Amino acid sequence: MSPLLILDVSIFFIFLITVVAVGIIMSRGEDKGSESYFLAGRGLGWCLVGFSLIASNISTEQFVGMSGQASDYFGLAIASYEWMAAVTLVIVAFLFLPQFLKAGIYTIPEFLEKRYNKFSRTIMSLIVMATLVTVNTAAVIFSGAKTYAILFQGIDIGGIPLNIVTISWVIGILAASFVFFGGLKACAWADLIQGSALIVGGAIVLFCALYALGIADPNSLNALGGVSKETAEQMTNASGWTRFHEINANKLRMNLPWSDSLIPITALMIGLWIPNLYYWGLNQFIMQRTLGSKSLSEGQKGIVFAAVMKLIVPFIIVFPGIIAFNIYSSDMKQEASENNNKAILANFDSLKGAPKDSKTVFPFKPDFAEVYPEEAEQILAFNAAVVGVDPATLTVPEKSAQNPLYIKNENVLSQLAAKKLGRWEETKMFGAIPMSQWKPDHTVSQQLMGYDHDAAFPLLMKRMIPHGVKGFMYAAILGAVICALASMLNAASTIFVMDIYREYLHKKASEKTQVFVGRLTVIACTIIACLISPLLGRPEFKGIFSFIQEFQGFISPGILGVFLFGFLSKRGPGACGPTALIASPVTYGLLKWVIAPNMAFLDRMAVTIGVVFVLLFLLRIFFPRSTPYETKSETNLDMRSSKTAKVVGVMIILVTAGLYAYFWDYNTPMFEGFGDWIQSFIAKK
Repeated sequence: MSPLLILDVSIFFIFLITVVAVGIIMSRGEDKGSESYFLAGRGLGWCLVGFSLIASNISTEQFVGMSGQASDYFGLAIASYEWMAAVTLVIVAFLFLPQFLKAGIYTIPEFLEKRYNKFSRTIMSLIVMATLVTVNTAAVIFSGAKTYAILFQGIDIGGIPLNIVTISWVIGILAASFVFFGGLKACAWADLIQGSALIVGGAIVLFCALYALGIADPNSLNALGGVSKETAEQMTNASGWTRFHEINANKLRMNLPWSDSLIPITALMIGLWIPNLYYWGLNQFIMQRTLGSKSLSEGQKGIVFAAVMKLIVPFIIVFPGIIAFNIYSSDMKQEASENNNKAILANFDSLKGAPKDSKTVFPFKPDFAEVYPEEAEQILAFNAAVVGVDPATLTVPEKSAQNPLYIKNENVLSQLAAKKLGRWEETKMFGAIPMSQWKPDHTVSQQLMGYDHDAAFPLLMKRMIPHGVKGFMYAAILGAVICALASMLNAASTIFVMDIYREYLHKKASEKTQVFVGRLTVIACTIIACLISPLLGRPEFKGIFSFIQEFQGFISPGILGVFLFGFLSKRGPGACGPTALIASPVTYGLLKWVIAPNMAFLDRMAVTIGVVFVLLFLLRIFFPRSTPYETKSETNLDMRSSKTAKVVGVMIILVTAGLYAYFWDYNTPMFEGFGDWIQSFIAKK
């Protein structure tokens, strides 16, 4: 090993050992009882709560997923998940937390039993636990493994390659060991160190990225729409910050048109609030540390402190992601070519001689059509021949932001789905089920891509960060993965023990038995998540960040709707709980697969929660409770609210509004063509 590599490795292990040691030492004796193990004895102060919220949230899901989305055309718009979260946290601190602490609950589903009925609690416990393990935990393991698979590419230990599968198991075992011994208190103390390291490390990455952008050859830089020769000449002596603004002007905006697939303007108004309020206010692995607060005031100050840090996150994650594409777009192109496209194109080459006999069709992303237009033309013609349509007859919507070749190919695939459904008239962008979600007798290959955007942040780490700092950052990222996973596993085990095992399997289980079962649950959940995580690299999941948000869309509208209704309507009957929790995935599924499959998932969530509220109001009108519901105080905690947190909370809301005003693109027509689409959609239906 070179001296620099030894330095990185030494720092890496020293940091990780410190984090783990502090967590375990500070949590000694936390296996004495269930409250001690699962809720840290309800003794967490505001600093631990705040840093723990951030460290549990910021993981490779953000460093890989969010920076990857930022490197794509979404740009700064993806920061809405962070800046709107800051406002959401303020709401949670003063609307949600007082209700939960007063009720003295261990888990969020437990509140539903107090407000509605036991059946509601059971339904939510099952779906939340399943989502935690198969979606959240698996996704964090995958994104962490992907990061280190790129960093350690070509390296093996004792003949064992450090690929995504191997690293997934290493990460899972480390996280499981951590929470197995220490419980929530170990997570909280480790998060204190880890949260600080993430903020400092992210700031270092931003500084290095801007410096690298400032010294790079202007002619080698890439951006959305390209960098003209004239622009490159003007930037010869410009600083990194000036170059960043100059070549990324069309990405530094918070608003996207209504037709966008991820964050349309309609989502900013309604849809994005749903996953934010659900995640920060009703998600067990997040709220568990606030349920462990020593008082309402400490919990509120901790949540507001986390909100302040959320305002900083886009600058240390989103900005570097944008810069990564400017500098390393060729590397991201190579990653997509070698790790995704190579096998797919080999399959296409073996079939393209006889398209009419083929049962395989090939979807591709817009950036593939931009980077490889000739190959995209061939694939479009091939898919059209498989379906039996003339590609020349396909039209492209005017003023589309997407590549016309891509849209034509999507129309071809929609025609195949429509043919299978017996609805040939529904052949365009709306109404037919996309082939990526339809499984007829034809085979749909994985999606071809122009760039592997999820490689953005790992490439920054590998190519840009200096030695010494690189070891610190490698450890900080891995520590973030371990802390986030530990929190999720602790939450999953808490829900299983408190809401399922103790209620249905062993009602008289001792405190010691409950802790023991919780630890066994951690092991089982880790095994399941590690088996699932390598599968999440498939392109049909559209990136790890989109995967998490899309799948939570099935449950979050119903959960948020039934809690808000429970807070605000004192006469909502017990039937509201099961109705909302069952209606949500059914409604979302119908929208996704039958009614409007091309609708942005955030808009689907908005429609779903609207349906849920209508059902709940009908139940309230026709079957009201005989007596109004009142939350009974079942806690010995100090329930006085924090005046300081209220003042800071108001300031956070004002700052967030200012950031949106500054980065808003006032020249983009947000709803152009919306009326025409509505008329067309109604006519087809």
